[in-house]
Amino acid sequence: MTIYNIEVKSEDGEVYTLERYKGKVMLIVNTASKCGLTGQFEDLEKLYKKYADQGLVVLGFPSNQFKQEVATGSAAALACRLTYGVTFPMHEIVAVNGSNAHPLFKLLTEETKGIFSKNVKWNFTKFLVDRDGKIVKRFAPTDKPLKFEKEIVTYL
Repeated sequence: MTIYNIEVKSEDGEVYTLERYKGKVMLIVNTASKCGLTGQFEDLEKLYKKYADQGLVVLGFPSNQFKQEVATGSAAALACRLTYGVTFPMHEIVAVNGSNAHPLFKLLTEETKGIFSKNVKWNFTKFLVDRDGKIVKRFAPTDKPLKFEKEIVTYL
């Protein structure tokens, strides 16, 4: 299985595979609209707007695994759009750890390692996927997106 075979569900319930983004650089982020790190939405949006034409897509996946998210993916997306001006694709709420983890996050965490384990430690863990679907980097929740902009650009 490759990342492109994985099915995800958009904020409005559309099911699709990540093949939609084949040939693009993906920055996949587990988000939460009530987290202290929500200021990162603005930086993620800046990167998305700046580099979308060059092939970058930011994909937000709300998770309530850390008890900092609203009830539904559509409500989370609405909060992000209204509060932070997010225009990048948002998705339904997913689990990022454990036996109920979404297949996307199972793959992302199997291919990368956090500080002490493979588990996602907190909201706003970010995963960079190159144009060929290879997971090339994992960024910690506190890593601010504009601080690793140059690293993203190397894959565009």
